[in-house]
Amino acid sequence: MNECAPDALRVGYVPGVTVAKWARIWSERFADDSLAVIGIPQSQQESALRDGAVDMCFVRLPIDREGMHAIPLYHELPVVVVPKDHPIALFEEVATTDLTDERMQDADDLDALSGTLELVAAVGGAAIMPHSLARLHHRKDLVYRTVTDLPPTEIALAWPIDLDNPAVEDFIGVVRGRTARSTRGQQEDVSSGGKSKPADGKAADGKGAQSGRARSTGGKTGTGKTGGGTAGTRSGAGKGGGAQKKGARSGGSKTGQRDVRGRRGR
Repeated sequence: MNECAPDALRVGYVPGVTVAKWARIWSERFADDSLAVIGIPQSQQESALRDGAVDMCFVRLPIDREGMHAIPLYHELPVVVVPKDHPIALFEEVATTDLTDERMQDADDLDALSGTLELVAAVGGAAIMPHSLARLHHRKDLVYRTVTDLPPTEIALAWPIDLDNPAVEDFIGVVRGRTARSTRGQQEDVSSGGKSKPADGKAADGKGAQSGRARSTGGKTGTGKTGGGTAGTRSGAGKGGGAQKKGARSGGSKTGQRDVRGRRGR
């Protein structure tokens, strides 16, 4: 376990999960809030949550869901790993029937796959595992191919139901892809029947504020050009085509002016 600041949100992850993107977004959006990213062995993913070693954890399902929240995120395809000169290496994907005569190495212990792949490289045979773990333990003398008729594994973000930490909701927002303007604070305002307001107290007008926690610590409202602003411009221009004609007359384009007069003449 890694040491971290006492007030940090501690987020664990099992082997094969890449959290760099989410950690980067967190550091950009919540620069004043510490985030500790902690590697957790696959065999300890549940105990780390229940014992309080981490606040949240990217786990590989299934887990015991009693007393736990879990948000499924994505699936991992199963692959078979074989020596580079194996006949299977000639194919892009295989089925389990293609492995009937193979010497299958035990890959049940996901924390010991490095040793499993050493065995495949040394004595041959094949081993089946999630794609992310085959990539994590990649060796130049081995290749992996997708197995088409085995169920995928699933990665989820889990945390205890009784965990009371407002940073949890912010991290969920980061993982789910919410923008800084799609905030928990604004959603609570709307659900209670009130108007969503940015930090300066003015009614929301499309220039949404940052997260509720960021506003309470003096975060500035967002004023840059965003995808939402572009969508608003397009929807305004689509009403009866009037905005487009007005833009053509007032935009200063001579070509556009000639086109409008030409249409009137016709």
